[in-house]
Amino acid sequence: MIDDPQVKGAKVLVVDDDAGLVEFFVEMLGERGIDAHGETDPKRALGRIVAADGEFDVVVSDVEMPGLRGPDLMHAVHTKKPSQLVVLMTAFGSIDLAVQTVRAGAIDFLAKPFPPDALVLAIGRALRERSMRREIVRLQSLVGGGETGDLVAQSESMRKVLDVARRAARSKAAVLLTGESGVGKSSVAAFIHRASPRASGPFVTLNCAALPVALAEAELFGAKRGAYTGATEDRDGLFVRASQGTLFLDEVGELPMELQPKLLEVLETGKLRPLGSAKELTTDARVVAATNSPLEAAVAERRFRPDLFFRLNVVRIPIPPLRERVEDLPLLVDALIKRAAQRSGRAVGGITEDALRVIARHPWPGNVRELANAIERAVIMSEHDVLVAEDLVFDAETRAEASDFMGEAVARRLPLEAVEKVYIQRVLDAVGGVKLEAAKVLGIDRRTLYRKLDQPE
Repeated sequence: MIDDPQVKGAKVLVVDDDAGLVEFFVEMLGERGIDAHGETDPKRALGRIVAADGEFDVVVSDVEMPGLRGPDLMHAVHTKKPSQLVVLMTAFGSIDLAVQTVRAGAIDFLAKPFPPDALVLAIGRALRERSMRREIVRLQSLVGGGETGDLVAQSESMRKVLDVARRAARSKAAVLLTGESGVGKSSVAAFIHRASPRASGPFVTLNCAALPVALAEAELFGAKRGAYTGATEDRDGLFVRASQGTLFLDEVGELPMELQPKLLEVLETGKLRPLGSAKELTTDARVVAATNSPLEAAVAERRFRPDLFFRLNVVRIPIPPLRERVEDLPLLVDALIKRAAQRSGRAVGGITEDALRVIARHPWPGNVRELANAIERAVIMSEHDVLVAEDLVFDAETRAEASDFMGEAVARRLPLEAVEKVYIQRVLDAVGGVKLEAAKVLGIDRRTLYRKLDQPE
């Protein structure tokens, strides 16, 4: 007998037109500590499921029933409660039917006859997946203890990033964060600050690409009144303001060459001179820098000083793009939904399996930033209490690409096998070539994936 604490006390509704089978399942599940209920009329079951007080953790439904088939029951349930977990079972099982029902929104599929424990295992899997979906990784060391959004670390690659960041946080050494635009470099910088002995000090940021040379110099190092047009009073620079704390220099590769020697001097000596001042100041700011383009290339092209590069590159932390850490998506999406719901005042609290699969198939060239924008838009526009696939709208370029692909396939009368191979390859590209992840997205096992690719295992 399976002793799974995950299923203890779970409320389950079994729906099947065979009264004897319903009675058997209810009794069997009850013996295992599950709060099991039965229903032989699928239409009556639908009423119980969608009723305000009819909160079932899992619905187990037969596929072939008079009056309302299992998939139709599931669809009707998901129209009202998209997050409802549904396990389908049938005596007419086939791989094709299993794939279809899972893609349509079922959390699992069982082909009759099956041993009683198989149902308990399916219920346990469904509940664990829901628990994982609802769990939000909170990193208390973020600024203000706010939401973690782009710092979910379910994947091994992001766990390594945060492990290196934690160790780097102990020292005052400069840190260089690298990665594509939108991967979460600013959040990792904030994490380093809050995990450091300087956590009680200020966390100050500057986008080096956002200001012209004169203003950037005044912003970094400060200025005396009259030092430039518009300087009507003395002002402290960010280095002074960040003393005993952390200064985050985003897009440091865009820092003008004229300012690089002065930045290097501050990093080496801790001393600086504001614009228009003869007085030298000291700073104890710790510098974390970030770039979305290789600084080595900028050094080779003489757009960035090699000595400054070496000074910034003491601890280097590459942050992987979202397409290479799809394991983070369920928790990341949950965190972003919660944040978007709080911002917009919407009561949206989750996402359907189908919608999450849509997200997993998207390549996210804009990384977490693009995902956050898509989630926020979906939360604002959704008419449900959880996000469904129809709520997700991606950029026009991506939609046009998908439309062109399908249009070309139809125009050329391509066989299904050819279209399938193209789609599989696109999924592989989206997950960075990781075949195990591609198989998960495609809903097939790894052996099937290799067979479809005509590759040896």
